[in-house]
Amino acid sequence: MEKDRFKKLFPHLADELEGNESKVVVEVEGRSTRKWAGYAPDIVDFLRRCGTDEQGEEIIEYLEKKGEITQDRAFELKEQLREKGIRSFGSRKREGYYTRDL
Repeated sequence: MEKDRFKKLFPHLADELEGNESKVVVEVEGRSTRKWAGYAPDIVDFLRRCGTDEQGEEIIEYLEKKGEITQDRAFELKEQLREKGIRSFGSRKREGYYTRDL
């Protein structure tokens, strides 16, 4: 298929293939659509989904093992977790947090 025709038929996919930022439109049960672009959760986003300190510690250890966070950052996070608890990272984000109506 020629490039121009592909771009005309699939403009968003063509943009992504050319290295531009990905944009996804999500519709949840007939509610308004939202656009997501380049969302990459960080360690605090994961910790805010935890219900217990133990779950938080598991997340920190897992991301350290994978190399997603440094040993120093893991130490800081574990220290905060031990001293202040899991909610010190913010209120709990439950399933559907990003797709709920505001």
